[in-house]
Amino acid sequence: MCGIAGIVIPDGSPAEEQWVRRMTNRIAHRGPDANGFYVSGEAAFGHRRLSIIDLATGAQPMTNEDGSLWITYNGEVFNHADLRPELERAGHQYKSRSDTETVLHAYEQYGDQCVERFRGMFAFAIWDQSRKRLFCARDRLGIKPFYYFWNGRLFAFASEIKALFEHPDICAQANEKLLPEYLAFGYNGGEETLFAGIRKLMPGHTLTLTCGSKPSLEIRPYWDSPCPVEFESRTDKEWIAECRERLEDAVRTRLMSDVPLGMFLSGGVDSSAIAALMKRLTTGPVKTFAVGYSESDFSELPYARTVAERIGTEHHEVLVTMDDFFNALPKLVWHEDEPISWPSSVSLFFVARLAAEQVKVVLTGEGSDELFGGYARYRFYQLNQQWMNAYRGVPEGIRTGIRNMLSNQPGLSASLRRKLGHTVLGRAANIESLYLDNFYCAFGADEQKRLLTVHFDNDPYASFLKYWELAKRSPTLSRLLYADQKTYLVELLMKQDQMSMACSIESRVPFLDHHFVEFAASVPPHMKHRGGEAKYILKKAVEDLLPESIIYRKKLGFPTPIGTWLRQDRARPLMDYLRDPDGILAAYVNQDYLDDLLVKHDRGVHDATDRIWRLLNLQVWGDMYLTGRREQFWDGLMPVSASAAQTA
Repeated sequence: MCGIAGIVIPDGSPAEEQWVRRMTNRIAHRGPDANGFYVSGEAAFGHRRLSIIDLATGAQPMTNEDGSLWITYNGEVFNHADLRPELERAGHQYKSRSDTETVLHAYEQYGDQCVERFRGMFAFAIWDQSRKRLFCARDRLGIKPFYYFWNGRLFAFASEIKALFEHPDICAQANEKLLPEYLAFGYNGGEETLFAGIRKLMPGHTLTLTCGSKPSLEIRPYWDSPCPVEFESRTDKEWIAECRERLEDAVRTRLMSDVPLGMFLSGGVDSSAIAALMKRLTTGPVKTFAVGYSESDFSELPYARTVAERIGTEHHEVLVTMDDFFNALPKLVWHEDEPISWPSSVSLFFVARLAAEQVKVVLTGEGSDELFGGYARYRFYQLNQQWMNAYRGVPEGIRTGIRNMLSNQPGLSASLRRKLGHTVLGRAANIESLYLDNFYCAFGADEQKRLLTVHFDNDPYASFLKYWELAKRSPTLSRLLYADQKTYLVELLMKQDQMSMACSIESRVPFLDHHFVEFAASVPPHMKHRGGEAKYILKKAVEDLLPESIIYRKKLGFPTPIGTWLRQDRARPLMDYLRDPDGILAAYVNQDYLDDLLVKHDRGVHDATDRIWRLLNLQVWGDMYLTGRREQFWDGLMPVSASAAQTA
């Protein structure tokens, strides 16, 4: 796993080495083992290496036999050894054992279609010196990041956005029109980012820049998540057996490494199943790592311990305090480049830092929920759909009155109001209200009108609805999973990448092997949801590996006690920070509305945890990148206690 960066100036002007060096150095945490550069004419590449495969001879940027092609590459192509014999028979000469060289020779042999042969996670750029052509690609699911800037005169790319700002012609400016989508979802589901002019190459796409007097930039898809309309008729036993076989293959493939591996273990069925298979498929010890909190209601550590003891791993744990959490947040927002969508990202950083003390590669259980329908929202939405068909018989005026009463009735507790609000009683009949506002959005479109002092025309739901409509012929569950894989999952993977790479550690996601993803899409809905049980097929497939109490326990979803923390007196500095007139929020947020939101949350009238989290991260992001106050808040948002100061 590595960090890549590069510059191409299509009119033939020389690319200056100093800028690509600065870009590459900015992401040194992604590759502390080595760096390398290639500069020739209008192209300059940089690379930071985290050595995983072929430690001795896999240095980058790497060239082909005659020096006409150069590559800077981040990722792992797990089937590179299988591709090598055919390439050698075609006359390609290898100088290393690295997958990087296979990617380069595959491009020589198969052209742009080479990406269709790769099984793994990757983002790379290849410069064709003779053709003055740049070819870039990102893996099918978006496990590895690729950001770029293009203004018609300069093309620059990097693994992280912050590296791009090291070039003097690229500056950090807010992409204001994306604020509605961010406030709703916590991320942006399209190719734009919260920085004006900075885009991400979408998963399963390639990018080609052809230089000359009239340069052209072309982006093409090469893969898409399947979303079937019809499904094979097979027995439960057949489906379950194939699921197990394919999962074992995905895990086995991801054990490729010349350095020690470990596992992030939450104690849920997904990570536990991967850990159990790792233990069966390897001969050496398996190290597992877990994170938790002293607040027992929000800690999964006991479950992780149970699994570790059952399968026999070397288990390690870390506890995160409120001070740890909020004092790490500014640095982690800087690492992630954009506001952090979910509090679990912070937890992930701490467990990654723990793991980095002993291993350089970890496997994770990410992706299973988006393949097999693991989130409760999928089932609740389908139930609400059924109930809404009957509830539509009630006149719209009465339904509106009931919704208003639920949202403003002081006699109802915050908990009861929230629960009723998730049913058809508190919802309109469209998917925006019944699903997105209901289970995703911190600030829905209507609430944003009261929150924001600036009007934006952008539809916050547009990215999700685009993919929802593309799959309109498929069953409801398949449509929901497809749209989530194209939006929500991509952001989850960025969390996984940036938080692990902040600690110079590589994370691998067996569930997102594209062969396994294609299989999961082919599984009919009744094998994913059965009798109120989510991920039915997966749970059945791993019943011999894990205790029943682990497989069928209630899903917690990597919880954090942030809601509890935000009601403590010690959280007052955070509330004051949100009201800071010098922060980015002051330019967009109605102060009276913000004050009312914070007061109601503090009194327990409303649970505004998700909304406060969204605003807090936006404020931190502004200070890390836009307001010039980075140093002021770099060491954290919580005041240092007297005892801590004396200890220091």
